[in-house]
Amino acid sequence: MEVQVAPLRSWEDFFPGSDRFARPDFKDISKWNNRVVNNLLYYQTNYLMVAAAVVAIVGFLSPLNMLIGGTVVVLVFLGFVWVSHNKDILRRMKKQYPTTFVIVIMLSSYFLISYLGDVMVFMFGITLPLLLMFIHASLRLRSIKNKLENKKEEMGLKKTPMGIILDALEQQEEGINKLADYIAKVKE
Repeated sequence: MEVQVAPLRSWEDFFPGSDRFARPDFKDISKWNNRVVNNLLYYQTNYLMVAAAVVAIVGFLSPLNMLIGGTVVVLVFLGFVWVSHNKDILRRMKKQYPTTFVIVIMLSSYFLISYLGDVMVFMFGITLPLLLMFIHASLRLRSIKNKLENKKEEMGLKKTPMGIILDALEQQEEGINKLADYIAKVKE
């Protein structure tokens, strides 16, 4: 299957009036995660543009530190993905505790970068775009068009870069449902 780049959504669709944003239901983690994953898939090109703008600004202000910080994060991410696919214990941890897996990647990157002295570049250049994406994906309500496009991705009719990343992190529907079940068990 050929990878297709998702279209850039219009500003009116990406950031409409406040009526299309709502606080997620923190008690229903599965529904909240479903909203985040679907918005990440639907608005992926817009998120890429926002991230590129932030990275460009920080990169302009501190190019060498931004390059070092970005390289460290990519290498740590690829290392964790490789290890998790080759080690059964880590693979199970990634499936059962997806949030913990991402936090471990971020903390490992933080310690590696702080060792190099580039913590501020990491915080603003790499973490800020991720935080902005997560906030928007959490708050933005889904539309009918959003739901239809995401069904195409789920059924395998099209494959996008964000879909590949979410598959690598095992964050598609199956992983989200397992996380919600685990949290429900913990609450009991």
